[in-house]
Parts: sequence; C-alpha cells; structure tokens
Amino acid sequence: MQVKRGAVVDGVVTGIKTFGAFVKLPTGETGMVHISEVASSYVSDIGDFLAEGQEVRVKVLGENEKGKISLSIKQAQSGDAAPEKKSRPVKKDAPRRGGRPPVWQGVRQQADPADMSFEDMLAAFKKTSDEKMSDLRRGGGETRSRRGNGNKS
Repeated sequence: MQVKRGAVVDGVVTGIKTFGAFVKLPTGETGMVHISEVASSYVSDIGDFLAEGQEVRVKVLGENEKGKISLSIKQAQSGDAAPEKKSRPVKKDAPRRGGRPPVWQGVRQQADPADMSFEDMLAAFKKTSDEKMSDLRRGGGETRSRRGNGNKS
C-alpha cells in the first residue's frame, strides 16, 4: 500500500538530522520532513521541536523519481496547533564587571517575535540599539579621555 499525495497521516519520528527528520508511516514506508516544513516559525535546531519516537501528524507532499517521500508537519497542522518548541533550562550567566548584565540578556527576555506586530518589533529593536549605543559611548568616552589628555610626564 502506498500513501497518496496530499494525504494526512500519523507517523513516528525514527531519526533526526540537521536538515530534517525521518518519519515512519503506517504503510511501513519512511519519508522525510525537511527542517523548513517542521513549523511555521524559524527552526534553527530541529531537536527543539522533535524527538525520536515522537508521534507526529504529517502531510504527504509527494514522491520523487527515486521513490523518496517528502512530508510536511506544518502543512498537516492547518487547523491544529503547530508543534511547540520544547523548553530548555536557561543557563544564568554571572554579571559582568560593574554588576551590569550582558547586553544580549535583555533581548532574550523579550516576547516571541511571532506574537509581536511589526511596530512592536521595530520599537524593541530601536530600544535595544539605543541602549547598546549608549553603552558604547560611555565606554568609548573614558578611553579617549585617558589617551588625549596631553600630559607627557
């Protein structure tokens, strides 16, 4: 029995690679979900979304001339909720000199960009950029004043 193009079936993840995941279908065949077809949001690490042995609902996109089956999780999730990113424990970093947290720490704590409007993202970027520029000006000003004071003693 062969799966038809456009069919939505349940399968089990049998392997994960950097470029995608292999899924065993009910027919016994194995297809591949490319990393771009895992979720509607950007996927940098497929391991954040899928694990071996996990059951997933996939849509059959087609089969190439070599018989390889192309699958999609995000297209199978049309009305359902998209697969959520698995949460990882956040490693807390020690503050830098002067007790200030690293500049990037504020960026990580912002809301998920998928839930923000363009204006909100632009405002957040501008705020972060202004803070970084302020830090650079403060740090750069001290260095210049030491070098350019004109004392030759």
